[in-house]
Amino acid sequence: MSSTPTPHCVLDLPLLDAEVWWGGAVNDGVQMPFGPVVYQRDLAGSVTFNQCAPFLVSNKGRYVWNNQPFAFAFEAGKLHAETSYASEFVMKEGFASLREAYLDAARNFFPANGQLPNPLLFTKPQYNTWIELHYEQAQDKVIEYAEAVIQHGFPPGVLMIDDTWQEDYGNWDFHPKRFPSPKAMVARLHELGFEVMLWTCPFVSADSTIFRSLRDQGLLVRGADGDPVMRKWWNGHSAVLDGSNPKAIAWFMEQLQRLMADYGIDGFKFDAGDADFYRDDDVTAQPINANGQTEAWARVGLGFSLNEYRACWKCAGLPLVQRLADKSHKWGDTGLASLIPNGLAQGLMGYAFICPDMIGGGMDSDFYGPTASLDEELFVRSAQCAALFPMMQFSAAPWRVLSAENAGYCLEATRLHERLAPEIEAIARDAAQTGEPILRHMAYEFPTGGYEFVADQFMLGSEILVAPVVTQSNRRLIRFPAGAWRGDDGSLVHGPTELEVDAPISRLPWYRRERA
Repeated sequence: MSSTPTPHCVLDLPLLDAEVWWGGAVNDGVQMPFGPVVYQRDLAGSVTFNQCAPFLVSNKGRYVWNNQPFAFAFEAGKLHAETSYASEFVMKEGFASLREAYLDAARNFFPANGQLPNPLLFTKPQYNTWIELHYEQAQDKVIEYAEAVIQHGFPPGVLMIDDTWQEDYGNWDFHPKRFPSPKAMVARLHELGFEVMLWTCPFVSADSTIFRSLRDQGLLVRGADGDPVMRKWWNGHSAVLDGSNPKAIAWFMEQLQRLMADYGIDGFKFDAGDADFYRDDDVTAQPINANGQTEAWARVGLGFSLNEYRACWKCAGLPLVQRLADKSHKWGDTGLASLIPNGLAQGLMGYAFICPDMIGGGMDSDFYGPTASLDEELFVRSAQCAALFPMMQFSAAPWRVLSAENAGYCLEATRLHERLAPEIEAIARDAAQTGEPILRHMAYEFPTGGYEFVADQFMLGSEILVAPVVTQSNRRLIRFPAGAWRGDDGSLVHGPTELEVDAPISRLPWYRRERA
């Protein structure tokens, strides 16, 4: 193998025969692997609203790394990459497989640190209040939702209270009218068996006492004129904390620690922080680019074992939960069909502790307003797809939006996740030590099988093959590697082979490798 730093921050690499690549931006997973068709992406200030990494890895045992954001393109039989930052590319080759190349990159550039997010995130379902309560989060409604979880036979797990629990952006205390007794609420949720997380973001509402205080302390991102910038995001225009300023991070940590001490909060969902909300020419306490601000925001979560991120930069190998970006309530590549390929991309970029989007989709417009339309079959298949991901997260309540029969199928998916929870946790603990993905691409686990373009099934660790139904069908084509595979239905399949199996709405096809 060889390692080649390239000068001038440019890399031109002819592709090998049948070579394909993964990496860059998780939300591009539906386009992976790269190579056969023209494709390009600029990772600087990326607009993918999900995890990114300055890393590309190939099925022919090669990888590319740069410490800074770069643009890349696959065309005319080559990979062209360049960066405007003073940072050289590293290209290493000579490894025997995708897995070997990935593991070398992980050891050298994003090593696992041995720590695991809270095991409850893997062993029990998560429940987010976003779709159910939307912008009307309130104490009585949160308790009602939690009690309904138990009443309908679903197990308690992690409960995330989403946006509008707080007084204002930057004013991280409970809204006194909507949450008159937050400590009592949290105690009730704990009594029901839930751990409680709160939604947060790095934004600060203007024209507020908190804004003026943070401005005067120099803790906000500023423009060339010295005034705090106002950045447009999905809830309006707000100032932004300066992640390069240790005092800004310390202030924010104090707010979170106070919530834990005063009310018994267990952890936090860290939303936003996308590089889109920063600029390389922002005036900050220390030199930092837009992607660096995203990384700084992500590292706040290292102080909490219960955490969740959607946007992340260069934080692979760390004990941070990485949720896929919000998906539409659709069957195609903007909805259900994107979960597996994007989850595979997460794993191949070092983000092992992954969670699919909220079951049924996380786009509020699909559940509210004149365009809202619920597909019960899609919802059930979404729950089944999530069941053997490392984590599964509900938001819309199955017992409210589905028939009793279809809600029952969602409950069965939840019970499957619970049944395999000890195994899922064990694989996660191994990932925390080795850096290996939990959810694995078939080409990662079986490098000679020709599975590079199989992106609708996956391996959970090295022993369980999972083939969720992600199209409107009661049949499922599954590619089986060499060996014997025992199905959820009791069948025994000998690979390598392709087999179309029955998959009615009641079934999530999955198979365990049988060892001799």
